[in-house]
Amino acid sequence: MVMNYSATAARSTARGPAKRDRRQERRAAFLGALGAMVRSKRTEQGLTLRALAEKAKVSLRFLMQLETGEGNISVARLQDVAEALQTTASELLSMPAGAAKARGIVSFLGLRGAGKSAVGHLVARKLGVPFVELDALIAREAGMDLTTIFEIHGDAYFRRLEREALRKFLDSHEAAVLATGGSIVSAPESYELLRRRTTTVWLKARAREHWDRVVAQGDVRPMKNRANAMSELQALLRARKPLYAQAEHAVDTSGVTLHEAAARVLSALKKEPNR
Repeated sequence: MVMNYSATAARSTARGPAKRDRRQERRAAFLGALGAMVRSKRTEQGLTLRALAEKAKVSLRFLMQLETGEGNISVARLQDVAEALQTTASELLSMPAGAAKARGIVSFLGLRGAGKSAVGHLVARKLGVPFVELDALIAREAGMDLTTIFEIHGDAYFRRLEREALRKFLDSHEAAVLATGGSIVSAPESYELLRRRTTTVWLKARAREHWDRVVAQGDVRPMKNRANAMSELQALLRARKPLYAQAEHAVDTSGVTLHEAAARVLSALKKEPNR
């Protein structure tokens, strides 16, 4: 009897953290969906975050946290926001199940040469949504190319620009395909923002495929004056693999055409996330 009781207790204890994790996930999904509903209502009325904050008599920081699902909210304050949006708290709370993320935004992850731009263009065309490169948004925000940003301002400045450009993009688009930089997974805040507010897709490929595709594009920088360039690429891929693997979907693009890769992505998007 003691053995049976101990085993039952052990199973119960083991299930405890899992139940808490699921509860936290549901709560995050609820807050995210609520934020998405508020953001949708605000954009429909052409209100800026600041304008709505003033109209609802709440702080701009509070409203930003509400829209991104990062903060809790009291029923009374929710009603203030609802009235400012000419709706009710009950309507804001009646969001469709699973609306926690801007599911219309698909973001591609992966090293250079994974096919994020080429495959992204095809997928965007199939979905009938715009294709956007985050690096281009960053360069436009800074008024200079990425190489110059790093040379003059350094990595920390680039990461701040990257995070700000990403947030602005997410706040202004309901549906799109977004190609991100290969290193965004190493920026915790930006990567968490991507995972929370978009459907993330890791385009996987073997190191040699990454290499050959970049070279085929006429870019010889990977091997210029670097005898161990391939080994470095393999090491980088190994180091980032655990981060890329946190994406909702992983699609292997090795040995397939662009159209086949795009078809694999579209098929993956119809399935449940790989988590």
